[in-house]
Amino acid sequence: MLAKLQQIWKAKDIRNKILYVLLLLVIFRVAAHIPVPGINVGDLRSYFENNQVLGLLNLFSGGAMQNFSIVMLGVGPYITASIIFQLLVMIVPKLEALQKEGEYGRQKINQWTRMLTVPLAFIQGYAFVRLLSSQTGGRFLGDITILQMVTTLVIVTAGTIFLMWLGELITEKQIGNGISLLIFAGIVARLPQSLLNTVAAFDQSMVLNLLIFVVIALITIAVIVLITEGTRNIPVSYARHVVGQKSVGGVKTHLPLRVNQAGVIPIIFAISVILVQPMIAEFFLRSDVSWVASLANWTKNIFQDQSFYAAIYFLMVFFFTYFYTSVIFKPQQISENLQKQGGFIPGIRPGRHTSDYLNTVMNRIILAGALFLGLIAVLPIVVAPITGIQTLSIGGTSLLITVAVVIETVKQIDAQLVMRDYEGF
Repeated sequence: MLAKLQQIWKAKDIRNKILYVLLLLVIFRVAAHIPVPGINVGDLRSYFENNQVLGLLNLFSGGAMQNFSIVMLGVGPYITASIIFQLLVMIVPKLEALQKEGEYGRQKINQWTRMLTVPLAFIQGYAFVRLLSSQTGGRFLGDITILQMVTTLVIVTAGTIFLMWLGELITEKQIGNGISLLIFAGIVARLPQSLLNTVAAFDQSMVLNLLIFVVIALITIAVIVLITEGTRNIPVSYARHVVGQKSVGGVKTHLPLRVNQAGVIPIIFAISVILVQPMIAEFFLRSDVSWVASLANWTKNIFQDQSFYAAIYFLMVFFFTYFYTSVIFKPQQISENLQKQGGFIPGIRPGRHTSDYLNTVMNRIILAGALFLGLIAVLPIVVAPITGIQTLSIGGTSLLITVAVVIETVKQIDAQLVMRDYEGF
């Protein structure tokens, strides 16, 4: 480990890239503590800590939302825009053809994604302000005029665009994915405060609970690494054929199918759907129609029930894991590509039979991935009563993102080190 760090530090270009990325992450954390003018943020943090739904939103903003900072929306609108275009590419033939055009197509889709981020940030900012205002009775926001509302929305939208720009600058340095690293920085930045709160509230009766907490955390991290890196290798053989006087082909390799094919996207989808229900209910609590107000109040109360919340959250993550995997995993396309390249799966006929086989295998292994993501999503709700520690919590989603970002970043740095050795630097 120390030898690897020394090797990284001695490589001047890699060292400069890492320092540059760290500087941009520091700028992000500074911006996360600059509040929007005219907002009372005195008791806002404690309110977020006691609200499960807003706490999830705060996670993806890197803690900036509870400060009502200029970057309080985080990179959420950009992620939403990216997901929308990922789905559109799968169902719109023209976009799919554009993506296959190489670098030009990807740049065009990236440009449209950035453009879609602006209205999404504006809409999300307005929805959040209205939601927070209705839930707190104006305690934090007060009476906002139209001018103040527009000013606030312009500021937070600009903040999202600023973070999107920082993310792209980080990505260009090839030291991990920029957007993922921004979310990672927000998650890690909350850890010191949690540790300080735990130390301040510590007494001898908490020793056993802390040990249980540490054991559960270590097991969770190990399982996340195992599932994240887990693959089912499908053997693939390429037929031998003669080109001129040379014999080519006859190679045996494998096709890796990831257990967690969908990544963290199903959790984001589930959060979005779950947030919509209480958010809509808030707008109808004061309805003049009695049954509408009663339904809105029932919806709000039932989503505050931890058991119901955990159950519906788990089921939504489970469903979206299968849904998103079916969108991004195309067994028919893989089968066609193998057939064109002269490849085949031993014992399986090319064409439709290969496609059916891949689809069957994926449906089986994705069950483990869906159960894993569902359990990870509800982990904080399950672990909190076991440990009894309120100042520390095992956020499954946080750990999943953190582990995935660390693994990806380490792989990219290793790839650059290997490239340096290959080029003889």
